[in-house]
Amino acid sequence: MKNGVVIIGTGQGGFQLAASLRQEGFEDPITLIGDEPGLPYQRPPLSKAYLKDARPETIQLRPESFFERNGIRLVAPERAIGIDRADKVVETLTGGFIGYDHLVLATGARNATPPIPGIEAENVFSLRTATDADRLRDALTRCRKVIVIGGGFIGLEFAAVAVSAGHRVTVVETATRLMARAISPAMSEHFRQLHEELGTTLILGTGVTGMLQDNGCVRGVRLADGNILEGDMVLLAAGVRPNTELAEAAGLAVANGIVVDALLGTSDPHISALGDCAAFPDPASGDPIRLESVQAATDHARAIARRLTGKAAHYDAVPWFWSDQAHWKLQIAGFARDTDAEHAIEREDGRKLVFRFKMGQLLAVETINAAGEHMAARKLLRRPAGVTRKELADRDFDISSLAKTLKELS
Repeated sequence: MKNGVVIIGTGQGGFQLAASLRQEGFEDPITLIGDEPGLPYQRPPLSKAYLKDARPETIQLRPESFFERNGIRLVAPERAIGIDRADKVVETLTGGFIGYDHLVLATGARNATPPIPGIEAENVFSLRTATDADRLRDALTRCRKVIVIGGGFIGLEFAAVAVSAGHRVTVVETATRLMARAISPAMSEHFRQLHEELGTTLILGTGVTGMLQDNGCVRGVRLADGNILEGDMVLLAAGVRPNTELAEAAGLAVANGIVVDALLGTSDPHISALGDCAAFPDPASGDPIRLESVQAATDHARAIARRLTGKAAHYDAVPWFWSDQAHWKLQIAGFARDTDAEHAIEREDGRKLVFRFKMGQLLAVETINAAGEHMAARKLLRRPAGVTRKELADRDFDISSLAKTLKELS
């Protein structure tokens, strides 16, 4: 009897793998193990639309009938606590044992917990699950002065929602600019102006050294420069850490994620990994990278599904990301690491673009409210020869025109 594919993790990547396996004609059993109750759901809306309207059905990836119709067994809520690689068995918290022919680790990431004294105080929140979003929404009905620790995507998306609802919001970020790990200085400056115009107070270049409490409930924070910031709720949005403990305990290679090859296979030929927890070779440079991105998890899943159905090919998708903050949609095509030049443009209609280069080669394009240019960038970045700064400059950085011309010439 075949055990088929067992997937640990019911997030976007885990779900997509199950769905893609069936689309590719895989007929053996598929089992999804997830530690949250209910059906698999989307996480990106948690800091935006779901935080406002609280409709669970709007974030479900598929209804229950989808899993029944496709023969996908959902084991949830259940936690995988061990992997026996010799016998190819997953042990669960409730004492169950689930055999596999191939195991896929889609364990994702968890919120980083900064070592801040008093962080256990009441009304200190994180945002990773639907339950977290429900607790945050309830707190927003009671609290008025909100402190966000972290100026990344999640912190700023939440800040935009909270300030639009009339809350006093302050974002504290240890870096000297917003979203510094993900975007260029020019784009950071655009978003600094946006959030200040919305009414959010930004404190950059300093951290939080302690939570102030009153009868166990947070009443503010102490900053590294000694200043006191008052607030009646705090959101921790200081990054994430990959969930690699299962893999490490099983003896798999781990280095800032579960180490996988270009086919997304681990050091065990019967185990693969995908999404936020996987450290994979950058298709462009070969250097190991780990992307915290729904799209990367989805692309990983599709690549693994093809491999497990005999259609193996190296993972080579162009990474892309997005973030909705107020009326601005930030989209990023490509992966910008160690860039040495940038070119920023602001169109008359409000569209904003930043081109990022290394040694004259285009690595990434950041856009605000410019979906056409974003799609053009994704197409151009897929070219084996890439795109040079000169090619763009010769067209006055009209990337849509360049993409159209090169397509006609191909």
